[in-house]
Amino acid sequence: MKIIVHGGAWAIPDNAVEDHLKGVTQAVKKGLKEKNALDAVEKAINTMENDPTFDAGYGSFLNANGEIELDAIIAENSNFGAVAGVSKVRNPISLAKKILRDNEVNFIICRGAEDYAEKNGVPLCDPKELIMERELKRWRRIKKENKKPEDFFHSTVGAVALDEDGNIAAGTSTGGTPNKIPGRVGDSPLFGAGCYANSSVGISATGYGECIMRVLLSRTVAELYKKMELEQACKEALTVLKNIGGYGGVISIDVKGNFGYSFNTPRMAYAFNEGNKINSFI
Repeated sequence: MKIIVHGGAWAIPDNAVEDHLKGVTQAVKKGLKEKNALDAVEKAINTMENDPTFDAGYGSFLNANGEIELDAIIAENSNFGAVAGVSKVRNPISLAKKILRDNEVNFIICRGAEDYAEKNGVPLCDPKELIMERELKRWRRIKKENKKPEDFFHSTVGAVALDEDGNIAAGTSTGGTPNKIPGRVGDSPLFGAGCYANSSVGISATGYGECIMRVLLSRTVAELYKKMELEQACKEALTVLKNIGGYGGVISIDVKGNFGYSFNTPRMAYAFNEGNKINSFI
């Protein structure tokens, strides 16, 4: 099994570096316990969804109404399952995986997604269980100051894995941006934007969602990979993003087992394995 994960690309402050490194390292460890790529991606992302260090699942940013709205996608072999705007699902990546496995539809949002979870055995929770005091304080401060929050703040999480059978899977999960317009959906759950996987390569993206959507960043990596090495494809895709004023990062694996990653933000938290050794970076 080969796996690479990210914990967001932004100006990660020095006092948060240790938690980010621990978080992405633990995610790789969890993923490596699985036998197939899809399960590895799910478990790696579950780990980060449950870690309040990251903007996914528990501890996510709150929208302008002080509510949690979560988005996620998981993909393999040019197919995907995705959810958006859910507030009662602790691990939205697991719901996205259920949608992919059922293969009836690809994308379900809001109440419909939560109803689907309830009917299909994906655990629900009280939305209040996902809100932590840190984010309530941030939301109150934003409201009090009556100004746009820092837009250089993107702790979306993602993972890409390649198993011994040559299967590639990729996934991305997020709580969106601080004080976002209720109902806003960014790039993360969009196939080709925040995540992409086919039989040759898998990609997960993070960063400024509106620009990532415009260039279909993950699909751009896959298209560039057809004519260059994976690492170079990641770098070239970030140049495309930068050319429209966007910022962020990508991680990827190809069917040969090569890793690729690139970012144009001050920092990106990421980790990958070399056999049983885990390398983590910011």
